[in-house]
Amino acid sequence: MTLLPAAAWTIVVALLPWWMGLPLWLLLVLGAVMFHHRIEHYAELSRRGLYWGLPGVLFAAQRTLGGSLLAWGAALLGALVGYSLLALMESLLDRRIKRAPAAAATPEWSELALAPIGPRARIIELTRIAWSEAQSTFADPDGESVRFEERSAGRGRYVFAQGRVIERASSRCCFGPGGRWFATRLPGERGEILWDRRSDHIHRLAGWVLSGWDGEQPWLARSAEGVPAPLHEVLGRGRSR
Repeated sequence: MTLLPAAAWTIVVALLPWWMGLPLWLLLVLGAVMFHHRIEHYAELSRRGLYWGLPGVLFAAQRTLGGSLLAWGAALLGALVGYSLLALMESLLDRRIKRAPAAAATPEWSELALAPIGPRARIIELTRIAWSEAQSTFADPDGESVRFEERSAGRGRYVFAQGRVIERASSRCCFGPGGRWFATRLPGERGEILWDRRSDHIHRLAGWVLSGWDGEQPWLARSAEGVPAPLHEVLGRGRSR
C-alpha cells in the first residue's frame, strides 16, 4: 500500500512538463531540510517524495529532449548525480545531529545533598579585651592625649583631643585593635559604650557585654557566658542609645 502512492507520485511528475516537476522536487528538498528533527512525519514524506520523484523529473526531461539516445544518456547521468546529491544531503543532516551538543547531565540527588550551600564557614577567634582603669590623663593609639574627669567613684566623662566628649561613663576603658574603637562601660556595669572613631558614632548598649574583637569589629553577648554576636547583629536586635 505504501508503494502505490509513491508510484502514483512518480507517474504524475513524469507526465508534467519538466519545468513544473523540477520546482516541486526542489520544494521537497527544502521540506526535507526544514522538517528534519522538527516534524518527523513531514520530513520522511519529503525524503520519499525526493527519491520517487527524481525518476519522473528525469523522464519528463528526456521527453522534452526528444527521447533520443542522447536524451536517455542525459537522464541516466542526471539520475546518478541526483541520487548522489540526495545521499550527500542525508549524510550531512545526520552528521549535524550527531554533532549537536548533548544536554548537561543532571546531578544525582546524592551529589546535590553533599554539595556545599552558601559561603564557606570561617572560625571566629576573638581577641581578648585589655580593660584598664582610666587615669586622669592617658594616651590613645593616635598619639593624642585623653582626659578622664571623674565625677563620682568610678564614674565620669572622657574628653578626647578631637573634641569628642563621652558622658556618664565608667572608669574602665580600652581601645580596640588598630585604635578604631574606644570602649567603656555604662555606670553600674549595666552595659557597654562603643565609640566608632571612624564614623564618630557612639553606641550605648544596655544589657550587653563586650566579648572580644574580630579584627577591628567588636562582638558582644548578653552575659559573660553568653554566645557572642557581631555589632551589626546586636544593633539589629535592639536600638543603641
